[in-house]
Amino acid sequence: MSDRPTPRTPRQNRARVLRTEHVTPHVIRVVLGGDELRSFSLGPYTDSYVKLVFPLPGVAYPEPFSIAAIRRDMPRDQWPHTRTYTVRAWDPEAGELTIDFVHHGDEGLAGPWAANARPGDVLYFMGPGGGYAPDPAADWHLMAGDESALPAIAASLAALPAPAVARVFVEVADPEEEQKLDAPGGAEIVWLHRGTAPIGEKLVAAVTGAAFPPGTVQAFVHGEAHFVKELRRHLRLDRGLSRDQLSISGYWRRDTDEDGWQAGKAEWNRRVEEEQEGAADAG
Repeated sequence: MSDRPTPRTPRQNRARVLRTEHVTPHVIRVVLGGDELRSFSLGPYTDSYVKLVFPLPGVAYPEPFSIAAIRRDMPRDQWPHTRTYTVRAWDPEAGELTIDFVHHGDEGLAGPWAANARPGDVLYFMGPGGGYAPDPAADWHLMAGDESALPAIAASLAALPAPAVARVFVEVADPEEEQKLDAPGGAEIVWLHRGTAPIGEKLVAAVTGAAFPPGTVQAFVHGEAHFVKELRRHLRLDRGLSRDQLSISGYWRRDTDEDGWQAGKAEWNRRVEEEQEGAADAG
């Protein structure tokens, strides 16, 4: 048994795949359920996320499966991989948790798992976490992101009251990747088709060129870290938004997997904030 300190481990959950469907050519929706989800609670956030657990092939894990025991007793190179996914929907009455996966063939870890998932398959996950929900006191809402932010944007739109005003910008690969969203009548949704352009280029152009409605805005901007950095600078420096008006962070970063991104995310965010807050103070 290892004598190293036990890392803090979020709550472990166990679920089974109930059904899957292709929502778009590259988005697979997986609905999870099972008796053990009956005690699951999502909390007040519309950007709630869970960390999915993928055991390493060929490694024998303790039974019953326990992330806490694995992290306490096993070498780090045998720990399962985790991948963070935003919850698309949670139905507490049915006990069904819905998660959308972007799938590009054999690329990545979670996408291929979703493509091969079958009813009855077991999936462990940790969480939930979260930190954003639409503020009813805001005069209007700005939401912007790529495919990785779409589940949170969809959940946030569905939570808005009927009179709410929202300006929503979503960048996806092409028109076939658009999804039907449940939104109030005051929501204007702009779909941006990336095509061969770099990720986030069209999204940044659309947001920076948009006419903002009057009043106090609450902004939710998430997705690939580089365009998030550009939009954070624009919203803080050009639009004059305060930090408490923003929920903004990179969900992922191009040219690295989640393990690499999570290892360097805190330092990336610290450097970005120092640079941009310094510019804001100087302005």
